[in-house]
Amino acid sequence: MLALLDPRPGECILDLGCGDGVVTERILAAGAAVVAVDSAPDMVSAARERGIDARVIDGHDLPFDGRFGAVFSNAALHWMTRPDAVIAGVRRALRPGGRFVGEFGGFGNVAAATVALTAALGRRGIDARPLNPWYFPTADEYAARLGGGGFDVIEMALIPRPTRLDAGAGAWLEMFFQAFLKAVPVEERQALVEEVAALLAPSLRTPLGVWYADYVRLRFAAVRR
Repeated sequence: MLALLDPRPGECILDLGCGDGVVTERILAAGAAVVAVDSAPDMVSAARERGIDARVIDGHDLPFDGRFGAVFSNAALHWMTRPDAVIAGVRRALRPGGRFVGEFGGFGNVAAATVALTAALGRRGIDARPLNPWYFPTADEYAARLGGGGFDVIEMALIPRPTRLDAGAGAWLEMFFQAFLKAVPVEERQALVEEVAALLAPSLRTPLGVWYADYVRLRFAAVRR
């Protein structure tokens, strides 16, 4: 991702959805000046502790105007469910010819877990569709959005990335799928997790008992027209 971004000494880069700033530090190490933004105050505080210029800003409402040579985003855009607003804000933030480089969850990401949760909640009379907190587009869809938003797409690819879950499926579900689990009372969540894990076992657990998450990433690079 950083090679695709190709940060240049002295240029100003916006890190959109910076998290705790671990990746931001690597961009700074290349000699670029970085402004880092995230909607989560705890993440911004963690980034500031690293000495990063980090700010609490919603990615749907970026306030910058022609300031940056590049905008970078890693593992964050799938949490921003109004992609056209994000793209418009990124374009405003960039100078003409500026680069927008990112990677986030793409079409098919955590599909098995989402289907299993939908089925298990459906048995409890709960519609899981409005609980889904993510935006996982196809390559064609996101390329069209970028093109319509004033960008020329340079690279766009869906990348399957099966990821080993050393702590097992239950811990993974409890950590990353709270938006679904919160639909049932606290005392019922463990039973829900166990039911979903049982549904997932045929597709995500190997014969040796090793679990893998069905991650799919969408990686892209585009240039502002």
